[in-house]
Amino acid sequence: MEENFKFRKNKSNLKISFERIAFIFFIFFFIAITFSAKTIYLSFKKKPETKSIIKKEKFRASIMDRNGNIIAKTVRVTNLGINPNQVINKDKLLISLKLIFPDKNFKEQFNGNKFFYIKKKVSPEKLKKVKLLGEKSIREEDNIARVYPNGNLFSHILGQIDTDNNGVSGIEKSFDYELTTSKDPLNLTLDTELQYITREELLKYQDIFKSYGSTAILMNINNGEILSMVSLPDFDLNKRENILDKKFINRSTKGIYELGSVFKTFTLAAGLQENVIEVDTLFKNLPKKVKCAGRSISEYDLDIPSNLTAEQILIRSGNIGSIKIAQMVGIEKFKRFLEDLDLLNKTQFDIEETGTPIPFKWGKCKLATSAYGHGITTTPLQLAKAYAIIANGGYKINPTLLKKKEKLKKGEQIISEENSKKINSILRKIVTSSAGTANLANIDGYEIAGKTGTAQKSFEGKYSKKKVNTFASIFPISSPKYVLVVLLDEPKISNDYVYSYNDGKERNIIGTPFNTAGWTSVEVAKSIIEKIGPILAIKY
Repeated sequence: MEENFKFRKNKSNLKISFERIAFIFFIFFFIAITFSAKTIYLSFKKKPETKSIIKKEKFRASIMDRNGNIIAKTVRVTNLGINPNQVINKDKLLISLKLIFPDKNFKEQFNGNKFFYIKKKVSPEKLKKVKLLGEKSIREEDNIARVYPNGNLFSHILGQIDTDNNGVSGIEKSFDYELTTSKDPLNLTLDTELQYITREELLKYQDIFKSYGSTAILMNINNGEILSMVSLPDFDLNKRENILDKKFINRSTKGIYELGSVFKTFTLAAGLQENVIEVDTLFKNLPKKVKCAGRSISEYDLDIPSNLTAEQILIRSGNIGSIKIAQMVGIEKFKRFLEDLDLLNKTQFDIEETGTPIPFKWGKCKLATSAYGHGITTTPLQLAKAYAIIANGGYKINPTLLKKKEKLKKGEQIISEENSKKINSILRKIVTSSAGTANLANIDGYEIAGKTGTAQKSFEGKYSKKKVNTFASIFPISSPKYVLVVLLDEPKISNDYVYSYNDGKERNIIGTPFNTAGWTSVEVAKSIIEKIGPILAIKY
């Protein structure tokens, strides 16, 4: 039996099992070491969702007004963002965020899967409250942002920047290189106080006359420095909105308009400069209507006298008399005179948003209509420039928004100083004379002079009942220094506005008698000058 039972050790099998166990142990040991090392490494590194990311953006220098007030500045800000997929308790976080940002609703974004910003440019106070929530999925993003302390006040002038901090319009675009390559601020000619007052008055009267839009330009006639330039409607630069609606264009520089009778001043100036008339040249038996190419041109005021001097033609805003003067000047000389005033072509300016007057073919009828400001277009900026040249002794100036250290010099002389003084005297009579169209602007102590213009708007070659009312004023006329152009785009009459004359007489007129510049734009300009006059007298 013992011989039949034998126990034999399988030495070979025992050896294989040991090797397998050793191999498996080695693999698990290696994995454990790797994970331990990774864990130690990660423990010294912040998780991505709690990391504060610094987004590098292009730095831009500040922009200041003429008095050193900052109107555009680059600052460091914090943006708060979140990825909904990383939130553990969405309902709880929604309630907490609603308490911090009551005007925000994140419910729809929380239901999605995409990262979104809770708040850009968050205030330090709210940032602290968010941090106290202890929500690790909220991400802080530190970067720089462009801020505009005055919101809407300089919107059309300063312009906008894109998400990469590149200028896309206005001063931000025109001086993008200077603003991004120098830390020195860019100094403008604008006065924040004057800008604010002008805008407030435009807003007030836009509500009264229900204008589609409006603009006002205040400029020094001797050096072209623009102290104020407002266009309505405007927009808040801090929102960085993509604005496509044409009603938000810069009417001061981009708007192209037929401006009507304000052109009659240039017709008279051309006649005087070409020595074909004097201010007392008498035009007898002026008809109430004339025809050109089968079309009738008539006086706006049919009660206008038939016998008028050149001076009276401008004071009473005569259409037919203006045509007669232009015909005496001739097409070529009249065209050249308007070109010298920079009225017919696109003007060079500090911002790119400038309009191009609509070109046309000159002829006898075009000469006739251009003489009284119809069938010819230009921008309010170019109108202000032309009136500045007429009033400053006839010297060319270039409107500018950029404050320069050197004294700006006058350019070529377009009309003689003698003729400039003659026209200034007539413009003053338009305000002081009972026959003038700008009586409402006769404020004691301000010596305002100017010319009104009322024109129908043209759509697809046809004139509509919608109007553009303009008043180009110079003050103080005894020593001309400023031009103020006020334009109302599609104003309406007001039934309850009370007009008060400033000539000392006890009389008020309730309601707008006519939808003309004399009852709308003049009233706005008067109100602006009345309020900015004391500031100009003290500061400048």
